[in-house]
Amino acid sequence: MGDRKVAIITGAGTGVGAACSNWLAAHGYNVLINYATSKLAAETVAESCCAHGDALAVQGDVSKDNDCRRLAEIAIDKWGQINALVNSAGTTQFVSMQDLEALSASDFERVYKVNLIGTYQMSRAVVPHIRKTTGAIVNVSSLAGLQGSGSSHAYAASKGALNTLTLSLARNLAPEIRVNAVLPGMIQGRWVKEGVGEESYERIKKQWSESSALGTVCKPEQVADVIGWLITAASTITGQLITVDSGMSLGKPPIIGR
Repeated sequence: MGDRKVAIITGAGTGVGAACSNWLAAHGYNVLINYATSKLAAETVAESCCAHGDALAVQGDVSKDNDCRRLAEIAIDKWGQINALVNSAGTTQFVSMQDLEALSASDFERVYKVNLIGTYQMSRAVVPHIRKTTGAIVNVSSLAGLQGSGSSHAYAASKGALNTLTLSLARNLAPEIRVNAVLPGMIQGRWVKEGVGEESYERIKKQWSESSALGTVCKPEQVADVIGWLITAASTITGQLITVDSGMSLGKPPIIGR
């Protein structure tokens, strides 16, 4: 295990964060699996990762700067280095985007604290360590940040701001640290299902699948494939916002002729 690199993945108890943890563990990384509330799920992910190397599930709220700095310190104390960070922690409030009374200022603040400020704070906490290893940061954004769509105005706006933060960090942390973002469309899994309910989830998934060029929606593991590649192989790529949406934003090709 001494030659293994080290990654911190926030929001890693479920979904894309969990898939990234397993991907990186299988590709030579010890992983710190951060969670806010999903303790049992995060510990299950850690147990799975331990089949490949060393893993540790650690509670922490990325909206709190002290928690971010503590996560970095724990990784350094345990493994002596940090090579990569995946900012996967995120939150939203599922409301109708036609109802402008559905969100308060405090709702915006709560979403921004996790999705944007948390990403900034977590990145700041690890930068001195990743800089020593010439590593990478990947932010999990969303197609909503480009299209102004999604679960709420607060969510879409926070992801749009996260895209800009990605560009700013990439510009200012180069050449030692590469910073990119992945922008998934709809992802199969419990997050959307719990947010909108089973019936709406199936309807939305069907609509996305039918309107996408590839005729499907992404699984967390497929998003993790792209994130893992950005960390381990894309040595000349930084400051990029990479859409991972099964071609939904592209749409199906038109049928020309008979």
